[in-house]
Amino acid sequence: MGITKKRFTAVVVALGMTGALAACGSSEGDRESSGDSRTVTLVSHDSWAASKDVVAAFEKQSGYRVRVLETGDAGQTVNKAILTKDNPQGDVLFGVDNTLLSRALDNGLFQPYEAKGSERIEPRYRVGGDEHRVTPVDTGDICVNYDKKYFADRELDPPRTFDDLVEPEYRNLLVTENAAASSPGLGFLLGTAAEYGDDGWPDYWKKLKANGLKVVDSWEQAYNEEFSGSSGGRKAKGDRPLVVSYASSPPAEVVFADPRPGEAPTGVAEGTCFRQVEYAGLLANARNAEGGKALLDFLISRRFQEDMPLNMFVYPVTGDARVPAEFTEYGPQAEDPETLDPDKIADKRDEWVKSWTSLVLK
Repeated sequence: MGITKKRFTAVVVALGMTGALAACGSSEGDRESSGDSRTVTLVSHDSWAASKDVVAAFEKQSGYRVRVLETGDAGQTVNKAILTKDNPQGDVLFGVDNTLLSRALDNGLFQPYEAKGSERIEPRYRVGGDEHRVTPVDTGDICVNYDKKYFADRELDPPRTFDDLVEPEYRNLLVTENAAASSPGLGFLLGTAAEYGDDGWPDYWKKLKANGLKVVDSWEQAYNEEFSGSSGGRKAKGDRPLVVSYASSPPAEVVFADPRPGEAPTGVAEGTCFRQVEYAGLLANARNAEGGKALLDFLISRRFQEDMPLNMFVYPVTGDARVPAEFTEYGPQAEDPETLDPDKIADKRDEWVKSWTSLVLK
């Protein structure tokens, strides 16, 4: 999931994945809106953002009015959708990523639909098989970010790889998110599992912990409170110059700054990146399935794909979409990110998180 302005400035609580769920049934007002044949409801995590004119153009062209229902962070959104799947809160769910995809598919959240134009989606982001239960919409990299000034002032090279992070010169410098409660925290754990394998990642985390690793609950807390390199809409800065965030965080620092700096104040350790892909799908019991199909077509249209980067700070998945200059200059995608097969994540995720919790938090 990307970085919207509201997340970046900590106006809302960001990026957790699990937690207590309130009652999840739709209100009568929700049911009425969702049942309107000219209204299509998008259920999303709290980081949804799109330009008003782009959404308005879709509404004019399609005849549907788009209603967005934000239901918390990525994990909460998926869990609520599972609890309400027989009487869903909307028609399309956006924001389930490759770390949580198996949970959504195993619970039968989506009905098949191959979005128009899906042949333009780059093959590496497509889900295997021909069922087309989800459509890739965006991608991004979870990576360690560093505070350029901190390292320049000390004439110390910033870390570049996972191995670097356990070296003595980086002791007490890194803050990460709880892998059991945060999407980037989980992504960072999966990146280490991809790098060191089933047997090697626990020893790596023992070394990280011994090297002064700090763990907090959320991205907002890690980036906006603990990280020394974030503007984050606040005056006080944290004291940790290394943080688990996104490859798109440096361009966000530039875009949201006033005035804009000549260069990003933060950088990315490219050897620590894990590739995240977000999907959307037509909910199994959607009241407005036809509107949902039109909305899925829209999400992979070139206009939406090109509008998305500077709204949600993620990358398009279609090969014909142009990436804004701010991304190519300040936040290029990692050339060789860590990846894991979705089936591997499905098989191992819960076991790894349980082991990680016992190893790191206790």
